[in-house]
Amino acid sequence: MEIEESLDRDRAFIGIVPDDQWAADDALAQQYEGVVDRGYGRVDNILAIHSLNPQAMAAHNALYTSAMSGTATLRKVEREMIALVVSLENHCHY
Repeated sequence: MEIEESLDRDRAFIGIVPDDQWAADDALAQQYEGVVDRGYGRVDNILAIHSLNPQAMAAHNALYTSAMSGTATLRKVEREMIALVVSLENHCHY
């Protein structure tokens, strides 16, 4: 399995397994359908950085799903709005 490398020296480098190689790894292949962004046809970087550790990816995705699911006190749309405001305040691009 090949690890994608970055040539951009202004950013931190985190190796990932490119999307087109996930089928060769059973643990990644099992998670692909649950993490692929269907609108863009690829895995978002925030999840792709976990591709070297599929257990960490599963844990990250489970935490995100739990945090963003609606509850009796906050609807999903309200949680999404809070996440957007926090991301904007943190100057986060996603």
